[in-house]
Amino acid sequence: MYKKNKNHQIAFTDFNQPLGMKMNSENRWVKKAATIPWDEIEEKYATLFPSNTGNVAKPLRMALGSLLIQQQLNFSDEELVEEIRENPYFQYFIGLPGYVDAIPFVPSLLVEFRKRLSADIMIEINEMIIAYNMPDDDSDDSNDNGNSSGENDDAEIVEGYDTSKNSGTLIIDATCAPQNIKYPQDINLLNEAREKLEKLIKKICKEQNWYVPRMYRKNARKDFLSLAKCRKRPFQKVRAAIKKQLNYVYRDLGYIEWFLEQGCVELSEREAAMLDVIQKVYEQQLYMYENKTHSVEDRIVSISQPYIRPIVRGKAKSPTEFGAKLDLSIDEKGMARLEKLSFDAYNESDVLKTALENYRNRTGHYPERMLADQIYRNRDNINFCKKWHIRLSGKALGRPKKTLAVDKKTEYQDNVDRIEVERKFSLAKRKFGLGLIRTKLEDTTKSSILLAIIAMNVDWLSHLFIRWIFWVIFRSPFATGC
Repeated sequence: MYKKNKNHQIAFTDFNQPLGMKMNSENRWVKKAATIPWDEIEEKYATLFPSNTGNVAKPLRMALGSLLIQQQLNFSDEELVEEIRENPYFQYFIGLPGYVDAIPFVPSLLVEFRKRLSADIMIEINEMIIAYNMPDDDSDDSNDNGNSSGENDDAEIVEGYDTSKNSGTLIIDATCAPQNIKYPQDINLLNEAREKLEKLIKKICKEQNWYVPRMYRKNARKDFLSLAKCRKRPFQKVRAAIKKQLNYVYRDLGYIEWFLEQGCVELSEREAAMLDVIQKVYEQQLYMYENKTHSVEDRIVSISQPYIRPIVRGKAKSPTEFGAKLDLSIDEKGMARLEKLSFDAYNESDVLKTALENYRNRTGHYPERMLADQIYRNRDNINFCKKWHIRLSGKALGRPKKTLAVDKKTEYQDNVDRIEVERKFSLAKRKFGLGLIRTKLEDTTKSSILLAIIAMNVDWLSHLFIRWIFWVIFRSPFATGC
């Protein structure tokens, strides 16, 4: 059950301050609270509670505000609750009527907040915040944004759309949000699977009053440590250790299968899910061992988080990352939006058309220029941009032509403006928790990624006046100094 806040958005002057405390109205959290349309978001949040019975849920401002504080300051759940208790600005940000020396909720409730505010709802919240602070204004989409094309003399009517209306800039790029897991090694995965199976077998035997079958646990542990403690791991020694662990896991899976065939053993939902994951890990490891390969489709790299997949990025620091892959777009106003999020690897060039269509749905027209990396410049995307008179940055495909005239000034300006999306990636990973996702569930992981983007946008909007001065001085929408 949910009850809407009758007092609506609390003003700073209405916040009950203790005697002797004088809070600063220019505090960053006071400014951030003013950039969020709490009442509009609450209307959407209230629909998640259709029942009129049961305990009353916490207000939207408390749920969303707490998660935004945690995302920016990287607090644990327990530490966040204590920080809110000690900080009056935090209490104002989450919508409390006044300062109280008490925790607003128990730390475990933050998990429920992340589950309720799913990825789809987070995307809608992000759009509400952007629309609240930047209402539609066609005057902002002028050609004075670094474009050198000037008037579009080749404009025409394409499928009922006037391409002369094209204005603005859209930047897009992809990155990976690494998950907080151990670096996956085949021997470690098999050893973890074996230990979990042994615990499950002991639990079943204790419940049914059966003798515990022989599992050779000491030998299995000794075989694992004989490789784990080696500084140098020869290829043959690694294969021999993996083979032994595969045999141990196979034996344990056989025991559990026999238990289930007796008809008197029922596994819990969590145990059944874990058993399915271990079974798939065993099949994948056996396939890679028999075929002498290190790649397999939908490879599991974590038993506790089986949805995570390896993402090959080709970066010097970490060629392969383990987490969600995402495409982020930045418009001419500097606002970030998530275009695609997936735990499976994909070709980011497929997202360009979707990003352009989303831009048109928001503004009623396509952008005048599209700034993207070279991987986005395939023939389908080039033809799509050519059809709708969108200038796609980057070099032409194929061998350079001798007669091709290149506008060096335009090319340089495109490269300079495209850096904005890289700056957003750096900011989100350094300051807003996108560099290491600590949540465990698939849904809460997606919510954490969206929270990082929302927190970054809210922080950007709270300093909008300063950035507007930069824009006036340098006449560029991306001279933000993030």
